[in-house]
Amino acid sequence: MRILDRYVLKNFLVPFVLCFLGFLAIWLVFDLSDNGPDFIENHISPKWVAYFYATQLPQIIVICLPVGLLLALLYSLSRMSRANEIISMLTAGQSVTRVLLPLMFMGLLATAGCLALNYKLAPHSEEMKKLLLEKFNKGTDRRSALEAQLFRNRADNRTWYVQTMRKNANDLHGIMIIQQDDESDITTKWYARRAVFDDATKTWSFERGKTVYFDKEGNIAKEDLWLEDARKISGWSETPWRIASSNLEAQSLSVPELQDYVKFNADFPDAQLAPYRTHLQYRWALPWSCFVVVFIAAPLGIVFSRRGVLAGVASSIFIFFGMIFLTNLFLALGKGARISPAAAAWTPNLFFAAIGFFLLYLRSSNREMPKLSFKLKRK
Repeated sequence: MRILDRYVLKNFLVPFVLCFLGFLAIWLVFDLSDNGPDFIENHISPKWVAYFYATQLPQIIVICLPVGLLLALLYSLSRMSRANEIISMLTAGQSVTRVLLPLMFMGLLATAGCLALNYKLAPHSEEMKKLLLEKFNKGTDRRSALEAQLFRNRADNRTWYVQTMRKNANDLHGIMIIQQDDESDITTKWYARRAVFDDATKTWSFERGKTVYFDKEGNIAKEDLWLEDARKISGWSETPWRIASSNLEAQSLSVPELQDYVKFNADFPDAQLAPYRTHLQYRWALPWSCFVVVFIAAPLGIVFSRRGVLAGVASSIFIFFGMIFLTNLFLALGKGARISPAAAAWTPNLFFAAIGFFLLYLRSSNREMPKLSFKLKRK
């Protein structure tokens, strides 16, 4: 690493760490002011409080990293500009792109960190927060229990009702299954106290229940009661994960869970799958906002006058909040099946990356950003 790179990184890392830790501290203070009284009232131990906030850190880090990068870049580059250090680097034969190269590398590192957190840990943070607060306040633990689960298999015309089950287990309790024909007439019903799924053989074993057969008129044609021997059924496409995931919210699922949901529920209507497909793309697109922020903030942070500093800071913050607004707008359009999931997730990043490249081009060629004029010509 060259001396220039080390110097630029040193000037950037100190304000970045301070900004990032400052945002974490602000979030912690506000959250403690909100949930602290409940912790005290319910006599929650420090160990559980620490675990509660540890589960929230991945999501908060993903949120704070782009903002920390933005402010740190604006502060460090504008301070170096006011001290004429940027001019000295340029007159020494270094291009603007070369000066910003270590900062682009830091943007890629931040993107990689966000990708790792957003793959699995960050999506579960909000759900864990709700479940832990419910446990603290009501003394119940429902982290893996699902009740009154309803699942419709449209491809095979089967409807499942499960009284209780767990997300990561292969046994279900209190099951009723309705089989229909192509004309939506009920042909068979299964009732069972317990069902166990074998992953190796893809076989369901139903215990202590009965099978009811219906004729074309909907009358009971036959009943088969089985209390001792389990009934085994193979060849069904349903799995415990598919049944459990049918009512889960897209924003609380990780990348592997979203991939499984889209794969196992491919027979669902496109409008119903749109939120899950959109969030699957969004999981990959969101971390790249860290890299896009570098191209927006860096050119605007390099200025050569006090007025330019204020204009650059204001422009960067305005563009950043515009990026947040556009991201939420396109995300809502994708979830509503108005546009494709890939366009919903990636369009804001591509749009503001183009703006960033344009700003970098203007700064590299020492050109001013075009100004809009609203003067009216008098006749």
